[in-house]
Amino acid sequence: MTRSFEVTGMTCEACEYKIQHLFSGVEGVKSVIVDKTTNTATLEMEKDIPLINFQELIKPYSKYSVSKKSITPSYIEEEVAKTWFETYRPLLLIFSFITGISIIKAFHNNIFEFEHISWMHFMDNFMAGFFIVFSFFKFLNLKAFAESYAMYDLFAMKVPTYGFVYPFIELGLGLAYLTAFQPAFTNWATVIIMGFGSIGVIQSVVDKRKIRCACLGTVFNLPMSTVTIIEDLLMVGMAILMIII
Repeated sequence: MTRSFEVTGMTCEACEYKIQHLFSGVEGVKSVIVDKTTNTATLEMEKDIPLINFQELIKPYSKYSVSKKSITPSYIEEEVAKTWFETYRPLLLIFSFITGISIIKAFHNNIFEFEHISWMHFMDNFMAGFFIVFSFFKFLNLKAFAESYAMYDLFAMKVPTYGFVYPFIELGLGLAYLTAFQPAFTNWATVIIMGFGSIGVIQSVVDKRKIRCACLGTVFNLPMSTVTIIEDLLMVGMAILMIII
């Protein structure tokens, strides 16, 4: 069943992620969509959960309040109506730009002869572009990213500060690939960090939790899905390949 509540006190995207994080942790809640512009939290639940449960949940956060609100069909339909391409268009564009620039940078001589591509250089360039660009979007709203990241990353759940540190780690890895700093260390760090991070993503997808992916920070509303898993494991696979080669 689906119910909507009015949540007042939300002033920024970090507030949205805070409410989403709190409500998602309630047993029986399958998904949470929060919109500060309409002061609405739309919940998909396995069973009817009393309003008092959510009111008690946010008592420690005095700036927020929860009350009954009628369901807004148009809002729900707008979220459902998006096609796969429309949803992931920003991510696809970013990957396309990074891939194209990495291929161009990897050419040795004639840019029209693919046999002259250094695929090792391509992977270095791609990893550098990936980490630097993705960290940039996270820095646009670091607090909101940390709130969102803590909803599914296993380490950030236990140590919320990790969500604030993670964009700096990504930036560091990007600069390391860009400057060819200690390649073995950089590749192993990527395998460990991205590999461990993918565990929380896989769990969320398997559990069918409808939460936002924080891979591009809070700029775009990207849902957690197999696309996120592929993104993480692609980085792990490239790093392992560079270690082997």
